[in-house]
Amino acid sequence: MIKLSAVIITYNEEKNIKKCLESLQDIADEIIIIDSFSTDKTEKIVRKFDVKFIKNKFEGHIEQKNFAMQSASNNYILSVDADEILSKKLKNEILKVKNNWQFDAYLFSRLNYFCDKKIKHAGWYPDKKTRLWDRRKGKWDGENPHDKIYMSDESTTQYLKGNLLHYSFTSIEQHVNQINKFSSIKADVAFAQNKKTSILKIIFLPVIKFFTLYFLKLGFLDGFYGFVISINSAHSNFLKYSKLYSLRKNSVSSEKTG
Repeated sequence: MIKLSAVIITYNEEKNIKKCLESLQDIADEIIIIDSFSTDKTEKIVRKFDVKFIKNKFEGHIEQKNFAMQSASNNYILSVDADEILSKKLKNEILKVKNNWQFDAYLFSRLNYFCDKKIKHAGWYPDKKTRLWDRRKGKWDGENPHDKIYMSDESTTQYLKGNLLHYSFTSIEQHVNQINKFSSIKADVAFAQNKKTSILKIIFLPVIKFFTLYFLKLGFLDGFYGFVISINSAHSNFLKYSKLYSLRKNSVSSEKTG
């Protein structure tokens, strides 16, 4: 049987972390928590569990998750977010893998909840994620804030049954606040990469996004919240390209005045 390290990054997760840690009991041989100096009761709650608690300055989602991965004692890593819980079926599947590790990485579906409602459409499900892997064969990469595990070319992967339950947003306001925050990060990254945008993109890409999620990906089947998610996702595109447009415009103005 392999030894498994569960890793979690946290910042002010007092509402979620207890259930997350409870779902990892009897499956993880160690639990590593990398905390970005929480100001709520996160540390007090996690100290009640048998965990390794490390404080580390947050430089980005990719950087923080790679730091968490490297902080583990074992090469076999299970990464979950503080607002995620292993379903009973997924937990049983992972236990089987621990007893008979055959692949370099395992992926499984993430079932997202929005305002306590399961979202099965609008591009939110099955939302397959690689979260169980041999760290010698893969690491976190991508573009902040959207991180992803990238495995080496020769790596093998298997899909596991069961869902990772993601209690993402408890209110529409919370979703809107994250969209505003993440769209700024995306715009900053795009600006640093010298990517361009235009008024046409600002106008039409959000419309295309809404149409794709609500109609083509059947968001309407999730009722009111399917509509909200589709609208908010379109608004996220609008904000990202608008903020990038503003950054580029301000940069040009600065060069002219400088």
